[in-house]
Amino acid sequence: MLMLPRNTRPFGLAAIVWWLAAALLVLPRLVLAGCAPIALTPPKIWVAATADPALAITFLGHASFLLETPAGIRAVTDYSGAFAPAEPPDLVTMNHAHSSHYTMVPDARIRYVLHGWQEGPRPPAHDVRVGDLHVTNLPTNIRDWNGGTEVNGNSVFIFESAGLCVAHLGHLHHLLDAADLDLLGRIDVLMVAVDGGYTLSQTDARTVIDQIHPRVVLPMHFFTRDRLLSFLAMMRDGFEVQVQESPMVVLSRATLPERPTVIVLPGPH
Repeated sequence: MLMLPRNTRPFGLAAIVWWLAAALLVLPRLVLAGCAPIALTPPKIWVAATADPALAITFLGHASFLLETPAGIRAVTDYSGAFAPAEPPDLVTMNHAHSSHYTMVPDARIRYVLHGWQEGPRPPAHDVRVGDLHVTNLPTNIRDWNGGTEVNGNSVFIFESAGLCVAHLGHLHHLLDAADLDLLGRIDVLMVAVDGGYTLSQTDARTVIDQIHPRVVLPMHFFTRDRLLSFLAMMRDGFEVQVQESPMVVLSRATLPERPTVIVLPGPH
């Protein structure tokens, strides 16, 4: 507690400074986590301008998407080198449930390589800013090859740019709990594996989607057309479904759909 000598009484500007310092010491401090958590920050007002900032998302294949920010920063999810843009991105994220989600020999020109699994005594904890892109992660567990659990073997990566919060679930193998959802905060766009077996069942994938409440769902990791169609049939209860001919979608705060929407982007799966 801030104390003054008994006979010392501040006056004028000095008094104001003293009382402000005292208030800062006793007021609770807010710690922000995730992408604009609703519980800790007031709603943001995004004014739609003539050139509303937008995020371009391109499906490269399997679980890899290319994100391109308004300032030209480029990131690729679950980068393995197999599904990669012609020019190396600024940042890549990886998960290691299967070799199709990571590589230990990435292109040397990539500046930031973020592993989603635990490699030491502590869980992976990323908080990286590159230009107008902010990337964080939420560690989750996966099944190991012996039927057990690998704690912190996967990460949900959260990308924030252009006023949007985008989450890539990686190789998520379980439902999220209340603490996970608090850390995620508001998610506008969700990239989710819908294979129905290697990751989550399709029913559990729908449950996770309903837990997060995104405005846009981008399915990935579906392997066959039949598995994708099964997922889409389930999602039509409560979601619009759009199947695009282009692998790219451009989104902004102003263009987010009114009704939650599944957008299918073509590409290798």
